[in-house]
Amino acid sequence: MVKLDTIVTRGGDGGETSLADGSRVAKSHTRIAVFGALDETNAAVGLLRVICAQSPEIDRDLAAIQNDLFDIGADLAAPSDPARPSRLTSAYVARLDAAAAAWNADLAPLTSFILPGGTEAAARAHIARTIARRAERELVRLAGEAEISEIPIPYLNRLSDAMFILARRLNDEGRADTLWQPGGA
Repeated sequence: MVKLDTIVTRGGDGGETSLADGSRVAKSHTRIAVFGALDETNAAVGLLRVICAQSPEIDRDLAAIQNDLFDIGADLAAPSDPARPSRLTSAYVARLDAAAAAWNADLAPLTSFILPGGTEAAARAHIARTIARRAERELVRLAGEAEISEIPIPYLNRLSDAMFILARRLNDEGRADTLWQPGGA
């Protein structure tokens, strides 16, 4: 159980932070960049939940995504504990795939690229999508430096796709999408 009774610790004042296994790394470390991007993704999904609160199905899926993002961060936070198996399984990706398929079920196929925007909810889903892509890029960088579970990269790849699909759904099932017009408006 997590118990945080002191938030201001001053432990990071020197530019380092602790990982879950007690090791210390610079705040500029790739692993910490991943945590930051996961946190930003989670905050963007949280804001999207506020906008989508009237849809219990979407809210349930977004709540699961937020918890998944925390699980990914927790898994990455203990890099040197081989006795602790990864909590991440293929079920995480399968659950996200199922949500994306449900959101996509009533959408017409795209015949053009779309611009981020439309409704406020769709625009916020696009912001979550772009932040998830950055988290994915940071995670791929970390995977080149350290061993990580095989689940987080596919999960973040699917998450950005799912946010794109959700944006279209939130744009009146794609009818309010803003189509790209090459060469200008």
